[in-house]
Amino acid sequence: MSKKSGLSISQKNNMKFSLLRGAAALGIALIITFLLIFLSSEGANAGEKFVSSIDAIRTMLVTPFVKNNGSFNSKSFTDILAGMVPIIFTGLATCVMFSANQFNLGSEGGIMLGAFIGGLIAVYWKLPGILLPIVAIIVSAAAVGVLMLIPAVLKAKLGVSEMVNSLMLNYIIQYLINYLMNTKFADTSKGSTQTYSFQDNASLAQIVDNGSGFSIAFIVAIIFVVITWYFMYRTKWGYGIRMTGINQPFVMYSGMNVGLIIILSQVVGGLLAGMGGSLEMLGRNQYYNWSALPGYGWTGITVAILAGNNPAYVPLAAFFMSYLTRGCTLMATYNNVPSQLISIIQAVIFVFFAAEQFLAKYRQKLVVRTAQEEMKEAQQEKIAEGGTK
Repeated sequence: MSKKSGLSISQKNNMKFSLLRGAAALGIALIITFLLIFLSSEGANAGEKFVSSIDAIRTMLVTPFVKNNGSFNSKSFTDILAGMVPIIFTGLATCVMFSANQFNLGSEGGIMLGAFIGGLIAVYWKLPGILLPIVAIIVSAAAVGVLMLIPAVLKAKLGVSEMVNSLMLNYIIQYLINYLMNTKFADTSKGSTQTYSFQDNASLAQIVDNGSGFSIAFIVAIIFVVITWYFMYRTKWGYGIRMTGINQPFVMYSGMNVGLIIILSQVVGGLLAGMGGSLEMLGRNQYYNWSALPGYGWTGITVAILAGNNPAYVPLAAFFMSYLTRGCTLMATYNNVPSQLISIIQAVIFVFFAAEQFLAKYRQKLVVRTAQEEMKEAQQEKIAEGGTK
């Protein structure tokens, strides 16, 4: 590594490749999106369809920040920031679990359960002042962390697939919550299935009170990005999790308890997902009314993939996904295009990031070039050291 630079040539080239790969995946996703809009758009001829499609793409990419009159769209921007909170937490949860090579998909059900428990505490527990939301968040996180012991222990002790277990657990959570809502906790005076209103002191303080739900939950999310990064890269447990994902036999032979690390990674993921659910519920809602899985867990998987399982990059990936979601919503409103296109964009990004052979030839050339540059740099440093002597 060069003494003049904080990053080695290998690290710089890997970063360059990751950025190029991400840009290529996004570009392909946007091209596919454009073609789908073009095929479904109204127009008498191909020219009208093309103009309509270009306008829809412009709405998706520009309108989240700029109004039609050219002024900054502050309300839309705070909507994007508020929308980052749940997917930051599911992205962090997925990063931790995927880093240990544990394909636990339970953050989707975990964030729903965290929101449900947080909502019930906000309705029924009589606690003073700020203590109520703090307790609600802690209890929600702990409950989901304990729940993740089910797929974690089954994987560590019996070798049962954590992916299948967690996926089925999501739907068990959903239907159990719906059952409890319909039989125990619903406010029957309302026209929809929802809890009674939260106590006034349960709601989180708003950073900008414009109806976007941009609350101090965003600040908490950023704090936990830092905490999760520190845990993963500056503690022995984080090191154990990352090494288990890279080379499990090495971890086993080095004397670490692989089973405990597997359990730890999934429990920590559950804690983060549960916390994200309660923060989302108390920051943007006045009652609990979710009847289906919210989709934040699936988006969190895309966020983790875009971030390369590095918690430090999760906020950037979450901002990008929240921005796209907002853009697709505005596109559906102003251009009569289905908002479900965001799911197509996510799927395309996921496919190309998961495809090991995508840009494999370029990566091979980059590896060769990196080796040549490092050899050249080592020779220059050797000559420089000889000159100083």
